[in-house]
Amino acid sequence: MNTARACLVSGRDETQTPLIPLHYQGAIWYISPQYLPLLIHDPQRLIGILPGAERLEPADHHD
Repeated sequence: MNTARACLVSGRDETQTPLIPLHYQGAIWYISPQYLPLLIHDPQRLIGILPGAERLEPADHHD
């Protein structure tokens, strides 16, 4: 379980960047807004960083 208030991608804390809480698998993770597109469009890049990321599907686009 993650207890630090830091971006799961960059490691920067809330004194360095805004953070968005992410409730996932019974834990609260934090992600900087600049990395939100990564979570939405390419979550496989979070494998090894966010537990269970291998099961996340990218957003389905209907442009």
